[in-house]
Amino acid sequence: MTQPSSIPLQSPASEGGPSSPLPPVEGSAHTVMSARDLARHYTVSRGMLRPQAVVKALNGVSFDLQSGRTLAVVGESGCGKSTLARVLTLIETPTSGTLAIDATETTAAHADLKPLRARVQMVFQNPYASLNPRKTIGQTLDEPLAINTSLSQAERAGKIAAMMQTVGLRPEHVARYPHMFSGGQRQRVAIARAMILQPPIVVADEPVSALDVSIQAQILNLFMDLQERFATSYVFVSHNLAVVEHVADDVMVMYLGRAVEHGPKAAVFGKPLHPYTKALMSATPAIKPSERRVKIPLIGELPSPLRPPPGCAFAPRCPYAVDHCRQVVPQLRMLEGRLVACHRVEEIQG
Repeated sequence: MTQPSSIPLQSPASEGGPSSPLPPVEGSAHTVMSARDLARHYTVSRGMLRPQAVVKALNGVSFDLQSGRTLAVVGESGCGKSTLARVLTLIETPTSGTLAIDATETTAAHADLKPLRARVQMVFQNPYASLNPRKTIGQTLDEPLAINTSLSQAERAGKIAAMMQTVGLRPEHVARYPHMFSGGQRQRVAIARAMILQPPIVVADEPVSALDVSIQAQILNLFMDLQERFATSYVFVSHNLAVVEHVADDVMVMYLGRAVEHGPKAAVFGKPLHPYTKALMSATPAIKPSERRVKIPLIGELPSPLRPPPGCAFAPRCPYAVDHCRQVVPQLRMLEGRLVACHRVEEIQG
């Protein structure tokens, strides 16, 4: 659960209305990132003599991220997870909505984004594609320090050596190139590059999906060890619910650019309320028979963001949908300790 930000909720750029933040977490944690109704729309051409279309890849997402906690963002391919990651890391500018990092508004016209970019780093899905093959590991790790700090070359070398040791790389690796490493080692390099500035926020976009299963656990444990050591906050994008259950504190389930359920991991995994969340959870394999769920098949595919359905985007695939669901967009509302966007959730539970 998250802590309310000092930023007021803004009017949404599209239908659906604003969503409220979760209640604050007890303790000394503070909000390091606050998003309100973030939207990212793309204009695409449909050919000659046809008007352009708008893809609403991200269509009104709100959350608060607290220091030292992990927010996992889950959903099917095409739900807007990676678009959200690019907006949070300031790679892309949101079409509408607000994003604040350490109470500094990034979407304001006068915002100085350079120091803010150093405070939000990203770990990409494919470690080989995200590393420059022409640079040694030492040069890769030195670049963010040279750009963002005034440290001397000797001081930078010391920080590089310390970070390499922290992520499990040997000193002689500093002079090697990315192609000389295994996939797991390359991802350790990518994590070292993201952590070399000790940012308060790291966005990880499917950081273990390209790795062997035997290596995934090592990388996940490394993420958790670094979080404990540096009090880093993570936004962890993944479609693997087993991975999410291992690393997350809070879970936000997305569908076609919107959040449909958002709350503490224990609440979402223990008793999912939204029909889409239930279907996702039921598809997760479990070794113990007592932990297996009744499979809930989803008919059809994710609707096209070029032609989203009216009302609830999940209605065409939802076994509980009625006419009201197909006409009115459901709002996130507090229920049983989490936010849920479903008109009929009480009836379904009853």
